[in-house]
Amino acid sequence: MIEARGLARRFTTKAGPVDAVRGVDFDVAEGELVGFLGPNGAGKSTTLRMLTTLLRPSAGTAVIAGHDLLTDPAGVRRNIGYVGQRTGAGAEQRVAEELEFQARFYGLSKHDARRKVADLLERFGLTGLEKRGVITLSGGQQRRLDIAMGMLHDPRLLFLDEPSTALDPQSRRNLWDHIRQLKADGTTVFLTTHYLDEADFLSDRLLVIDHGAIVGEGSPDELKDGVSGDLVVLGTPQAQLVAGKFEGSAVDGEKVSFRIPNGDRALPGLLRDLDTIGVELHSVQVHRPTLDDVFLTMTGRSLREDSNAA
Repeated sequence: MIEARGLARRFTTKAGPVDAVRGVDFDVAEGELVGFLGPNGAGKSTTLRMLTTLLRPSAGTAVIAGHDLLTDPAGVRRNIGYVGQRTGAGAEQRVAEELEFQARFYGLSKHDARRKVADLLERFGLTGLEKRGVITLSGGQQRRLDIAMGMLHDPRLLFLDEPSTALDPQSRRNLWDHIRQLKADGTTVFLTTHYLDEADFLSDRLLVIDHGAIVGEGSPDELKDGVSGDLVVLGTPQAQLVAGKFEGSAVDGEKVSFRIPNGDRALPGLLRDLDTIGVELHSVQVHRPTLDDVFLTMTGRSLREDSNAA
């Protein structure tokens, strides 16, 4: 559904050229839900704008839903839906009127437009809001309306740019359910995010971007398995003694942490060995690697801290 090769974008600024995207290569198969994960400013939205014909690449090629990005942009647009970071609906419009208006732009007759709108209102939990002004909707309702607008022409591929930004936790989970249902219905979904839980929950496969380059690719579990072991945290007054037995361990007061492969399976034997040498323990924790651990391993910095700072 997406085949990108050497896709790049350079911007010219007063301070000189800025390479926002540095020649990325990746594929997205039909029916996949692929997350594009990275901190703010990593090149996610620039890549998305190129793939959706909103920004011409400085270099490289891409074929989107069987249409060449550079030579057939109209063919690309006919086969994709795009939901940007800001709502695309007119603030003063009523919900159903806005959807019907957009449907007519896609060439639907008045009858077909109304039938399609009724279907989407039900599909995205907007039934009963038909006559409400867009400006009166909650954040979660507005985002569901945006996605409905992106699905009016039944696109084969839907692009979502930071779909749950600024939503409360309940609205985010509700939106995630709708996105997963799109995938279950056969729509290929490509979404950008800097939320680790969103990327983990939604994605069949992840592309990790940093400083305009792809630095990792795989399913969430595959990427986590690439981190060197599970994190074990032991609470003990003999933290320094325990730390000396594990390479790469760290001590924080009476806590010592280190990574070992298959931590849940290795832990019973490890505890027996520590008991044999008289180590007293008052707490034990085992943590599977997180996507933030993946990003830290790949880039040397925490995505969570980087996103919170932004």
